Amino acid sequence: MSKEKISIRFFDDREVRAIWDEGNSKWWFSVLDIVAVLTDQDDYNKTRNYWKYLKAKLKKENSQVVSATTQLKILAPDGKKRLSDMLDYNGIIALGKEFPSKKANRFIEWFTYSENSIDGKSKTKAYALFESSFIDSIEVGTTKGLQQIHAYLFGGLYDFAGQIRQKNISKGGFQFAVSRFLGDTLKQIEAMPETTFDDIIDKYVEMNIAHPFMEGNGRSTRIWLDLILKKRLRTCVDWSKISKKDYMDVMKQSPINSNPLKNLLKSALTDKINDRETFMKGIDYSYYYEENE
Repeated sequence: MSKEKISIRFFDDREVRAIWDEGNSKWWFSVLDIVAVLTDQDDYNKTRNYWKYLKAKLKKENSQVVSATTQLKILAPDGKKRLSDMLDYNGIIALGKEFPSKKANRFIEWFTYSENSIDGKSKTKAYALFESSFIDSIEVGTTKGLQQIHAYLFGGLYDFAGQIRQKNISKGGFQFAVSRFLGDTLKQIEAMPETTFDDIIDKYVEMNIAHPFMEGNGRSTRIWLDLILKKRLRTCVDWSKISKKDYMDVMKQSPINSNPLKNLLKSALTDKINDRETFMKGIDYSYYYEENE
């Protein structure tokens, strides 16, 4: 089980967990998580009872949804791993169709899109980075290192993967570094110290302001930040401990005042720098931060 890959998708800010099946090369998704989403239910026991009722009903109808269900161990509310019903990609689509509502239709649209979108494909590459020998060859704290990460995540998905932008960009009224001076700006950031936690976060803030790529800056730069923290301080951020709202709020403040960001990240530091699950969940949250932004 130590080799288990657990992933999280987010629909309407609710978790949908998945476990990777190495033998069949596919994800299995938690049925209870999806039933909770489609019924707007926060009570675990009520969700479980609803699925028990629906499962019996589908079984009488000889539905393929039931026959396609498998059981895998996943974390229960009591903190213990217990066997739970899981469905693969096609099974989830079939299950969604058993809920005739606008929300179910929207869920199916999101689910099919999220797996096959540029972000979905890029996230698969990000997972693979953990096991790749490439991660050990990435330059730490340099512009080249950030370009290496970006090229790995978005290679074959964007034609500008790994390339420094040559156009000006802005987001939410905030103008990122002017492209004409970006080369010099990146050299200055690269030269910033990485001795202390505050040094490293200051460097991260400046790289975020620079925003060197047309797309994919946040996802690439968070990995870049963790590689610096791992090398210099033997720590990294457990991104699953940081909500999307909290992260976005402090990042918006960071160009003027980086202290809220430093406090938030410091509260989520972990020494599990080589832990697969911490990395995988970190990728899930990192990509979630960028949704609908």
